[in-house]
Amino acid sequence: MKKQPNILAIVLLLVVSLYVSSCKKGKNTTVQYDHFIFGRFYGMCGGEECIEIFKLEQNKLYEDTRDQYPSNLDFYNGTYLQLSGAKYDATKDIVNYFPTDILNEKDTVIGSPDAGDWGGLYIEYDYNGVHRFWLLDKMKSNVPGKYHLFIDKVNEKIDSLK
Repeated sequence: MKKQPNILAIVLLLVVSLYVSSCKKGKNTTVQYDHFIFGRFYGMCGGEECIEIFKLEQNKLYEDTRDQYPSNLDFYNGTYLQLSGAKYDATKDIVNYFPTDILNEKDTVIGSPDAGDWGGLYIEYDYNGVHRFWLLDKMKSNVPGKYHLFIDKVNEKIDSLK
């Protein structure tokens, strides 16, 4: 007696094969930019680490030396000093976590940055004529979940530069 192949198993195998072969490779998550500024700030704070602003530009990392509290009315006007290549290497992938949905935000302020002395983040994006900035609340419960990973990564990168 000849054994017949299980039709259900063959169909299932075909469906799985088609699904796997039709899957697209992971999208390129590299965000293009002319310059990308990221930092954090605390109002009720003393010392140099109260305001930390960094700029990625042309494969280099710079640190702002002015340490001015950012405004929600205009772009941050920093005075930047170039940091080491090792520090650039440690932070250059921050743009891969940049939530491009933020480009659709109408407001420059997301949440209530530093409202309870918990700080805020300053983010500036400039690429190909699109130049925007945002102040994000560091308290993640005050911002949409789609920005939580980015907030964590910005804090992680700034901590790695100490």
